[in-house]
Amino acid sequence: MSLNYKQAGVDIDAGNELVNRIKPFAKATSRVGANSDLGGFGALFDLKKCNFKDPVLVSSTDGVGTKLKVAIDVDKHDTIGIDLVAMSVNDLVVQGAEPLFFLDYFACSKLDVEVASQVVKGIADGCKLAGCALIGGETAEMPGMYKAGDYDLAGFAVGAVERDQILPRPTNAGDILIGLKSSGVHSNGYSLARFILEKNSVNFSDKFSAEKTVGEALLTPTKIYVKSCLEAIKTGKVKALSHITGGGLTENLPRVLSKNVTPNIDYKSWIRPEIFDYLQKLGNVTDEEMHRTFNCGIGMVLVVAKGDENEVKAILEKAGEEVFVIGELV
Repeated sequence: MSLNYKQAGVDIDAGNELVNRIKPFAKATSRVGANSDLGGFGALFDLKKCNFKDPVLVSSTDGVGTKLKVAIDVDKHDTIGIDLVAMSVNDLVVQGAEPLFFLDYFACSKLDVEVASQVVKGIADGCKLAGCALIGGETAEMPGMYKAGDYDLAGFAVGAVERDQILPRPTNAGDILIGLKSSGVHSNGYSLARFILEKNSVNFSDKFSAEKTVGEALLTPTKIYVKSCLEAIKTGKVKALSHITGGGLTENLPRVLSKNVTPNIDYKSWIRPEIFDYLQKLGNVTDEEMHRTFNCGIGMVLVVAKGDENEVKAILEKAGEEVFVIGELV
């Protein structure tokens, strides 16, 4: 008997079909500097065409954690790719960088072309929201490594910033903290969220509201703040930004502040999305644990000098953000 790769669990034809399906998605993300044709061994990007004067490249990589388990269990795969892009590009803009291109890595036991196509379409949607090009990626079938039906994702983003505009800049006591509303849980804290649901015998199919199930509420895509924050950065008034991910406001904000200041946050200055109240009540979670696990309704924080907050706030609101002054530095 002659053995082959497909019998071992790897279907090259399925991989080729996926590449053909996702080519239009990648092409739709094309931007200056990018050649979005897939299929080469390496992805090319022409930085010179972007008209930077003295650019510094900024890179970021991330996944979406156990939010993937929710997507797989709910069998909804069309927005998890937005989360994947968001987690990396939101980190780039914190440095003052414009995202330029994105690559993805999709690993599974057996390639389901339909599921993988939905995931990559979501990645392309995220790239369009961030203004970056999807210029390459990798799909890996690894039978024996993953359970049937499971898959894993990783994303890689590269951006650029002018050397003299790199953030953060020094921050001072009296500086104002501007918070941008999150769309929900984003992509952190899902191990705790899933644990809370499991301990209370709540299913993803159970009703969360009149419009959504619990699973649908948890799968709300991570907000991409790139375009609004880049507009704010252009004013020259933004001293620092912090992407509120794992560790919440408690641990992420201090990472971008000068050593002699600390944030004084008014946690009642914004209205939390309902999903956080739901999880806190269901799991009897302390405020401290909520604030260091979840974003609790604030997905990005900007630091500006006192007196500049109204100008920056107006620009962010014009760009479509829901904005709150959430405290100051002391």
